[in-house]
Amino acid sequence: MAEHIDGRALDEVVSFTSELIRIDTTNRGGGDCRERPAAEYVAERLAATGLEPVLLERTPGRTNVVARIEGTDPSADALLVHGHLDVVPAEAADWEVHPFSGEIRDGVVWGRGAIDMKNMDAMVLAVVRAWARAGIRPRRDIVIAYTADEEASAIDGSGFLADHHPGLFEGCTEGISEAGAFTFHAGPGTALYPIAAGERGTGWLKLTAHGRAGHGSKVNRANAVSRLAAAIARIGEHQWPVRLTPTVRAALAELAAVYGIAADPAAPDFDVDELLGKLGPAAALVEATVRNSANPTMLEAGYKINVIPGHATAYVDGRILPGGEDEFRDTLDRLTGPDVDWEFHHKEVALQAPVDSPTYAKLRAAVEKFAPEGRVVPYCMSGGTDAKQFSRLGITGYGFSPLRLPPGFDYPALFHGVDERVPVDALHFGVRVLDHYLRAA
Repeated sequence: MAEHIDGRALDEVVSFTSELIRIDTTNRGGGDCRERPAAEYVAERLAATGLEPVLLERTPGRTNVVARIEGTDPSADALLVHGHLDVVPAEAADWEVHPFSGEIRDGVVWGRGAIDMKNMDAMVLAVVRAWARAGIRPRRDIVIAYTADEEASAIDGSGFLADHHPGLFEGCTEGISEAGAFTFHAGPGTALYPIAAGERGTGWLKLTAHGRAGHGSKVNRANAVSRLAAAIARIGEHQWPVRLTPTVRAALAELAAVYGIAADPAAPDFDVDELLGKLGPAAALVEATVRNSANPTMLEAGYKINVIPGHATAYVDGRILPGGEDEFRDTLDRLTGPDVDWEFHHKEVALQAPVDSPTYAKLRAAVEKFAPEGRVVPYCMSGGTDAKQFSRLGITGYGFSPLRLPPGFDYPALFHGVDERVPVDALHFGVRVLDHYLRAA
């Protein structure tokens, strides 16, 4: 074990996680968030190590923090390590503990952000401070970024940094952030550690149906609500075709090997649904990423029960595989029909990262060193992260925020869920794995 990851480092990662949770950075969307107190918290602790963190805002109160650790090899490419400071809303009445208490109970830290993703924010702080105390420098430059607004459009966060402050990320070719290298219990004695090497693209849609306004008691063949409802039903019932990306093919191949199933995802007659049916709980790692998707989420129409409105709107959460945008657009044109218009309400790119790269090999090795009982597998995230925005700078992103979790701990369910929490032991594991990888990177 690395001697500099001592009791102080392990205590700090727990206290930092708890204290960050107590700083309420709820992002309600539409600009309703204030990350600055959390940004000042991390900047102060980075500055105490001798670094020179920069605080940057597009909008007052929506604060980002960027700092660079100089490596020992000036010829090496730099590595970006990023985490977001905002969290999604939490309704206190639904929780066992107050979501912004940061309570530590029975070896577990509770609160909104414990998983998504103030735990990783704290791990990075703990590692950097441990290095400073021991006089350790990494081989390559490491740029640390704490961002605002990831839980909405990222326009005040990583998007702002990538578009207006690219010089801060000079030399960065790869990056790590959420969400990967966590324990996924896929059956008795089967502990998987999925590392993200891709993300589906974001295609949030606004649909608008136009019709003829009129009295609710009259015949109306041009009812905007009916037209919209029909289009939404078609979208919700549509069966998207299978489209396997390289990352997902690799994930399926490795998962099949874990279970001793003979399968070749590259074969012309490969049946992905048949394989998913044999993978048990592990199917959840890939089933959302073998196709594009479009899920209706919001409806808006009318202002009085006896008035047929002239228009109606709906919103759809679309997710697009790498290379799947043309199919996605063509399908939406067909499903919406002639009486409903659609447009992208928010759109971001899909990502892929190689799983045969030296970087992925080092990520895998770091997990295997501290969790030799586990099986590391690649996967593609069904949603998205700030890696999308940083990809504009040519930075290849991997999901790597390591946690070793006990059986029965449903990590994916706690993202945006009630009673979000993280075990203290998982934070200790994460600090050790993160330190090992960053020194080897």
